[in-house]
Amino acid sequence: MNLAIEKNKDQNKLLIADLNKKVAQMRLGGGKSRLDKIRSEGKMTARERVSYLLDNDSENIEIGALAGYEMYQEDGGCPSGGVVVVMGYISKKLCVVVANDASVKAGAWFPISAKKNLRAQEIALENKIPIIYLVDSAGVFLPRQDEIFPDKEHFGRIFRNNAQMSSEGIVQIAAVMGSCVAGGAYLPIMSDEAIVVDKTASIFLAGSYLVKAAIGEDIDNETLGGATTHTEISGVADYKAKNDQDALERIRALVGKIGDNPKAGFNRVDAIAPKLPTDEIFELLPNDKTQPYDTFEIIKRLIDKDTLEEYKAAYGKTLITAYARIDGWAVGIVANQRKVVKNKKGELQFGGVIYGDSADKATRFIANCNQRKIPLVFLQDVTGFMVGSKAEHSGIIKDGAKMVSAMSNSVVPKFTVIIGNSNGAGNYAMCGKAYDPRLIFAWPGSKMAVMGGEQAAQVLLQIEKSKRKKEGEEIDPKKEKALLDEIKSRYERQTQAYYAAARLWTDAIIDPMETRKWISMGIEAANNAPIEKKFNMGIIQV
Repeated sequence: MNLAIEKNKDQNKLLIADLNKKVAQMRLGGGKSRLDKIRSEGKMTARERVSYLLDNDSENIEIGALAGYEMYQEDGGCPSGGVVVVMGYISKKLCVVVANDASVKAGAWFPISAKKNLRAQEIALENKIPIIYLVDSAGVFLPRQDEIFPDKEHFGRIFRNNAQMSSEGIVQIAAVMGSCVAGGAYLPIMSDEAIVVDKTASIFLAGSYLVKAAIGEDIDNETLGGATTHTEISGVADYKAKNDQDALERIRALVGKIGDNPKAGFNRVDAIAPKLPTDEIFELLPNDKTQPYDTFEIIKRLIDKDTLEEYKAAYGKTLITAYARIDGWAVGIVANQRKVVKNKKGELQFGGVIYGDSADKATRFIANCNQRKIPLVFLQDVTGFMVGSKAEHSGIIKDGAKMVSAMSNSVVPKFTVIIGNSNGAGNYAMCGKAYDPRLIFAWPGSKMAVMGGEQAAQVLLQIEKSKRKKEGEEIDPKKEKALLDEIKSRYERQTQAYYAAARLWTDAIIDPMETRKWISMGIEAANNAPIEKKFNMGIIQV
């Protein structure tokens, strides 16, 4: 093995180790002492509840484990957004599970908590799969109420989604296993069925202290809104559970009786392992994101053995378009070719750049996949569209617009894997978050930004120098270098995969070895939602 391969392998293994360390820290929630306190109260922790609820030894994927990473430090942080979201199997049925983590600020909702809950509902809504809420929350984190309360994508959107999912027949079951206060009290009653745990759970719009302050009534929380009150007097809840385990067993029984819905009918055969070992990806993927590599070699280690059928192989070579299978599912792959290639005129084309011919090819391929009901998988390592007079005169904007239009109007489910760079309009054309991929996730070391760090830093430097010059400040070469270094450092931090995952621009950062599982489970979820629209690109410039 040569030195470059060894270096790639070592660096990528270090990235995985760092990822595992960060995720493990986030999974501790508010810390060991707070988790122990929850257990001492006779309750299970959020992650223990989810683990107990899911089928033993079944596959699952966690959405947003890194949400809130290095955010809200002045408030003590909000690991995983204070909520656990997992897609997995309950009584052999694929579901989304949402569990408030009471070890993080008593389960209080930060802005990222609301965003993560809305993402969980979006996944259930798009894929028409059941969603389970394990409620244990003190409500909105008041110091940040202006960032979570009144806007369209804030806290209230959750109840709007409850109502819409109910109208579409998507099963929602809520188990109140701790606090459920204020506006959050609407969630269980807006679900199809609600379970309340006796003695440790309560539901009310205002707790006993606030009731005393507001209307002068003296009452304890259990009488005000405990399990007995809401199952025997108010009728808010449907079942009273003895403890957490009893509540979770009740959910398993309810989910186990849900009937099957019509399927979308995506094609699947028996899965075959990739022809080449998937872990060789670590040897192939450069740690330096400016370095070229052959994307075909990555694809061969992700797809089922001998299933690759390339579309327009000799045309538009900076984009790979190919039919294949992943875990038995038929897929259409659109991937950025990262090595330098030659076009039909013998001209060199830069890897990772989208040229007019490659955009044209992708447009046709996306249309084909929609016609044949084949889910799309985008493998992003894109630096953007080609620039310059030659590209502009040949109509690169028009070709790019056609690709974006085809991708935007696609009716088959889309899945996006960011394996390297995700820059500028390339992020858009390759199905970035704004284009509704069913799942979007990244490999460690990937980067997302409007442009590369070096170019952006130079642009920002010129802006800053101009501003300071107007203010009468002279910038000597030493000051300029210090300023450039500061700008680069700040910008580079914002391009990192963890920065994106913290803000839920991606659903997760994953070990490349788990890519097949994420895509397969994503397509299985999507298969529960029959396609009701026809593919139509709308008005475009031909």
